[in-house]
Amino acid sequence: MNSQRENWKERRQRELRRQLKLLGIVVAVMVLVVVLIVVIVANVNKNKEDTTLPDTTADEISQNDGSIEDSQTGADEVEPPVSEPIAVSPNPLLYLGEEPFQWKLECGEYDLSSIDSEILEWGLGPSRDELNRPYDALNYQEKYGKYQSYFIREDETDKVVYLTFDEGYEYGMTPSILDTLKEKEVRAVFFVTLPFIKENPDLVQRMIDEGHIVGNHTVTHPADGLPSLATLEEQANEITTVHEYMKENYDYEMWLFRYPTGKFSEQSLALVNSLGYASVFWTFAYLDYDVNNQPDEAEALQKLKDKICPGSIMLLHGESQTNANILGEFIDWGRAEGYTFAPFYPVTEETQEEVPDEAAGE
Repeated sequence: MNSQRENWKERRQRELRRQLKLLGIVVAVMVLVVVLIVVIVANVNKNKEDTTLPDTTADEISQNDGSIEDSQTGADEVEPPVSEPIAVSPNPLLYLGEEPFQWKLECGEYDLSSIDSEILEWGLGPSRDELNRPYDALNYQEKYGKYQSYFIREDETDKVVYLTFDEGYEYGMTPSILDTLKEKEVRAVFFVTLPFIKENPDLVQRMIDEGHIVGNHTVTHPADGLPSLATLEEQANEITTVHEYMKENYDYEMWLFRYPTGKFSEQSLALVNSLGYASVFWTFAYLDYDVNNQPDEAEALQKLKDKICPGSIMLLHGESQTNANILGEFIDWGRAEGYTFAPFYPVTEETQEEVPDEAAGE
């Protein structure tokens, strides 16, 4: 009887050991699966961080304020065929010698039908160089600068920054912005749509009178971007209609253009340049255009401080209460850090003496 009991206990112990061994194997497998899942998720998040567009914009899309080394929206570089050699002056922008202070763009002639029409969306990843300049902006400047497109200003190695404001409609903030710029003696670029021009003639005239550049932001601000329009003629009309209205009603020759929503194509860059324009993108923008959901002022100011860099082109929306409130403090901070807020005029040794002191902001 005792022998049977001992045998039963031994069998029971062997069974328990077997079950524990199986349980250990199951637990080990589960731990391994969890570790693999964590590694996969971490890699996916890292890839997203490297390839997606963080918190910046074009006009009315979610906006980024970083940059990646290899631009995710770039197409293979294609040299645009030129119908005939273009005479290039030492500076592509020639002073007209008349008031208001303006520049006349030397524009290229292109076989537009042979240039890539793929729609690209400008945005910035997080990678930056030792000067805090976004690699995306530097790479795109190198690739597309031949169309007189500006993603960053590389003509200045000093700490120079350029303020630009997009104006699709007026929300009562532009007078305050103009007051601050006048007080701080800063010249900016205001990119305006045709409805804004027609509805706010006094503001547009004030921009001109106070030495700011009034830039072209199209007639209708196409929601899917300028190159989404069906024909090149339609794209051109979005620009030339605004240009002609400004020339007729203000005797003002526009020469800077900003793409609605930041969507462009290499073909559209050539088109814009052929119309006598330089295209101005940005090295910083953020979600500031929703008037019903304005960013916190302290957080917004910190973003501007964190992303400023030599040659920075900063996109701010004129309808933003936050921008109007923090603008003066940002300019004061930038100057204390050694930055100059310059007008968007190219200055070279060949043309520097031609620039009127008051127009150059000196």
